[in-house]
Amino acid sequence: MKEGDRVIVRKEGKIYEGILMPERDGFIVLKLDNGYNIGINPEGAEIEVLEEFRSQEVRKEVLEERDGLPLISIVSTGGTIASKVDYRTGAVTAKFSPEEILELIPEMKELANYRGRSLFNILSENMRPENWVQMAKAVYEEIKNGAYGVIITHGTDTMGYSSAALSFMLRTPVPVVFVGAQRSADRPSSDNVVNAVCSTHVAKSNIAEVVVAMHHTTSDDLVAVHRGTKVRKMHMSRRDAFKSINATPVALVEYPSGKIKVLGDYVKRNERELEIYPKLEEKCALLKFFPGSPPEIIDFFIERGYRGIVIEGTGLGHVSAEWIPHIKEAVESGVLVTMTSQCLFGRVCDRVYDTGRDLLRAGVVEAEDMLPETALVKSMWLLAHYDLEEAKRLMKVNLVGEINPRSTGGAEFGF
Repeated sequence: MKEGDRVIVRKEGKIYEGILMPERDGFIVLKLDNGYNIGINPEGAEIEVLEEFRSQEVRKEVLEERDGLPLISIVSTGGTIASKVDYRTGAVTAKFSPEEILELIPEMKELANYRGRSLFNILSENMRPENWVQMAKAVYEEIKNGAYGVIITHGTDTMGYSSAALSFMLRTPVPVVFVGAQRSADRPSSDNVVNAVCSTHVAKSNIAEVVVAMHHTTSDDLVAVHRGTKVRKMHMSRRDAFKSINATPVALVEYPSGKIKVLGDYVKRNERELEIYPKLEEKCALLKFFPGSPPEIIDFFIERGYRGIVIEGTGLGHVSAEWIPHIKEAVESGVLVTMTSQCLFGRVCDRVYDTGRDLLRAGVVEAEDMLPETALVKSMWLLAHYDLEEAKRLMKVNLVGEINPRSTGGAEFGF
């Protein structure tokens, strides 16, 4: 027997059939046909192999184009939406090509013609800034070559970073839609079909921005369209994990009808010319302040030539007093130091307390109501395209929807 074989396990008058997974703590592990795993004590069990596992070659499906349907490009980067079980480890791993995604979700074929591009095949924790640049260039090429819209399949864990990066690097005349799944296709509760189908409706729509399309509720009824610079994964496993922070979603998409309800302003199709600015300064860091955290960590990044530091401060944007001389030294060394808040909701304001005013005197730039990860990506993009003083000025300017001009105080949060 080997992992991936289809087997029957008989024990104590009961019969279990499924795919053999790697053993766990001495137990036989089967993936049942309902998608769930079961552990069986091997003592007294009889095992029969029904079918040996054979690795399958990727089958490239030739998709017939249909008259009257727009051309949507699918750029696959991996992630759970493009994943299935790896019987070598028993874990979920990225495996699907764009063609396989369409084969898995046939509803998508009725909505558009497709062009597939496998850019990466990685889980999102393995993304790096160089991958964001490659993504931006690939999307630019797809749009230049006639795509009516672009869907990017991506892992959920770092999707907010990637969507923010492409928001700054691309000016797009068509929708660019990130989509993922919290649960892989082999699980009964997978959200991949609803998210993928609704992302196709968004790619065909008039919303010409970089957005993220993910479940809005725990049911299979609505998908939210979040602006790429305002979205964050707020739960590890829930299907409605993604929320717009300090903003409302751009729109909601009904499933299965595909009807789009617009909730806010957005850039419309063909309002902008296609442009790309594919440079990032990778020597930027995101630091989280915590009580007792050593201020020497700032010195570490100064000594290594970092050009930007984003700090997640407490409350309105604070750190302990002992951090301030080190921050001042960083600013005087030519480092762009930006203050965000661990609270996420609300706006940084360092004019209320003495610590905040000392931070401003040290040269810290307030990040307004930006997410920390968006502020990091914006720092990387600004420092790659502008001198330090202009980067400082633009850090506080809303460029691609990353900053709200005013705080309404009515932002909803939580689940």
